[in-house]
Amino acid sequence: MLPISVCMIAKNEDNHIEECLKRLRPCKFEVIVVDTGSVDRTVEIAQRYADKVFHFAWCNDFSAARNFSVQQASNDWVLIIDCDEYLENVNLADLEEAITHNSRAVGMVARNNPYSIQGVRSVMSERIGRLFNRRYCHFEGIIHEQVCALDGREAETFQIPLTFYHEGYVSESGKRMRATRNLELLLCDLAVKGPSAYIYYQLGQNYVFLNDLEKASEYYRKGLELNADPASAFVQSMAETYGYCLIELARYDAAMALIRQYGQCEPLLGRADFVYLEGMVYMKKGNYDEAIRAFERATDFPACSRKGVNSYQANYNIASIYETLGETEEARAYYKKCGDYAPALRRLKELAAS
Repeated sequence: MLPISVCMIAKNEDNHIEECLKRLRPCKFEVIVVDTGSVDRTVEIAQRYADKVFHFAWCNDFSAARNFSVQQASNDWVLIIDCDEYLENVNLADLEEAITHNSRAVGMVARNNPYSIQGVRSVMSERIGRLFNRRYCHFEGIIHEQVCALDGREAETFQIPLTFYHEGYVSESGKRMRATRNLELLLCDLAVKGPSAYIYYQLGQNYVFLNDLEKASEYYRKGLELNADPASAFVQSMAETYGYCLIELARYDAAMALIRQYGQCEPLLGRADFVYLEGMVYMKKGNYDEAIRAFERATDFPACSRKGVNSYQANYNIASIYETLGETEEARAYYKKCGDYAPALRRLKELAAS
């Protein structure tokens, strides 16, 4: 048994928490659940699976609840999990090795988030800080809380062999309710702390959930104007999502300016996602040669955050460009590279019938 305690906070999660806790069982972690006011079966289910269940009076402060949960653990190493996150993969031997050599750093788990684009379901992967030693770190921020070093220094990070699937709020009403609540807390946090690239990023994310791309773009722009470190994962996500918002809003010149601004930025140029975005902007501007080159470069990357941008999505866009240019055979060749991607199969069928 590894000296790791899983710490969770929960409220009205009876549709998620059982699956979450069942998947953790084989790992034999200590499991702590802190309920913040459920009126459904969350506590009853938690008591069947968790080692300890506590109650915490909700005070509109996620870090306060998180830090309370951490205090209840028997181990100094704590792993933070949300009720709608289901364990997919773990290597316990490598995990033990990792924590042995990274006592003060924050462990980054992999999380796969489902989303839909143009009616097609896909997955976006990200790395988030969830494992830490409570002697050196704690949570800060009343909403979208972050793991921070107790001594105020920038916490180092390390990769850990843990992957979770984020079920999330599947219904649109659930997404809107959560985003509306988050916005209220984020704006309160902003008023207390002043301008913050991270808070602006989270405000933008929640306005995306509400499908208000105007507001989302405004906050992403403000966040990027603070010149946050592009090596940070949230800054990379902010730049890329801002670009997609500008494309959706048909602000192609602004999107091109964004691409030029970060076009020489090594952390972003090292991401398939940014190179793919570059291709999208060139395509929207009608610069097809540059678009094809960018999409081709995107397929050279072995990994990506948004599923398919380094494979079938990039090849599909190249095929679409060739089709627009009347080069049907080239289009067919790239549609075939898309594998079982449904839109590509449909275009191949339509081209064969024409």
